[in-house]
Amino acid sequence: MKKLFLTAAALALWAGAARAELKVVTASSDLKYICERVGGAEVEVESLASGDQDLHMVEPRPSMVFKLKKADLVVRVGLDLDMWMDSLINAAKNKRLFYGEPGYVDASAGVPLLEKPEGKVDASMGDIHIYGNPHYWLDPANAKIMAKNILAGFKRAAPEKAAAFEANYSAFIKETDERLAGWQARMAPLKGLKIVTYHGSWPYFAARFGLEVAGHVEPKPGLPPSASHLDGLVKKMKAENVAVILTESYYPRKGPEFLAARTGAGIVTAAVSAGGARDVKTYFDVFELVVTELEKAAEKK
Repeated sequence: MKKLFLTAAALALWAGAARAELKVVTASSDLKYICERVGGAEVEVESLASGDQDLHMVEPRPSMVFKLKKADLVVRVGLDLDMWMDSLINAAKNKRLFYGEPGYVDASAGVPLLEKPEGKVDASMGDIHIYGNPHYWLDPANAKIMAKNILAGFKRAAPEKAAAFEANYSAFIKETDERLAGWQARMAPLKGLKIVTYHGSWPYFAARFGLEVAGHVEPKPGLPPSASHLDGLVKKMKAENVAVILTESYYPRKGPEFLAARTGAGIVTAAVSAGGARDVKTYFDVFELVVTELEKAAEKK
């Protein structure tokens, strides 16, 4: 009996060691992918949002609180895009994850921000983010900043594994640079291409690849388009020869299809996060699909 007891105890210790990974909870599937790349075998990562969700509109659930209770780190998009996480972190009462604590990671730290509002900001302006446009992950170069913030969080939580994290981080940066160079080469012929986007999600992408955003299907962030707004947009698109309408996969099709029918512009439907479409399984797949579809749309025009 004593021998069996010792064996059971040894097995329990072994099982504990086998699951000694850092438990990480992220706001988005893109952050999950980057955490897995930087953390490797040393982390276990769950995303609270799926890749096909609008990150503005995620509904907090009790199951999310349970995940945060057990987490060693939480990784957020920040810039008020994932404000729904505030109530979840407070409900979980996991002090490691509170703002300013070692287990709190804001992936936006250090990102050069675009579209920071100036002057008074109020509800009449729509869904305005006071710190700047929060869709920074749609510039693949910003993945390097996001990964650096994640690396720092992992090293705080498990300094004894720093060497492994550093090696994984270096490999991720190398691949990011290689892929970015390829996308920039492919997008070079499209420099100056005018596009209309559904939501203001694409300024970082447009700035990186030299596109010009001529307007939005939404009259103001988060507000559905009116008939008069769409009519005005048709006139603008015709006058400026706008060739492409870029829309996220989770937005309604009615507005983009109305514009396309009256202007001849092509519609590019994009998954903005990993897992957002059948062929978009990773963060890098997001850009591979968008670049490919923009090439096709520009060629047709």
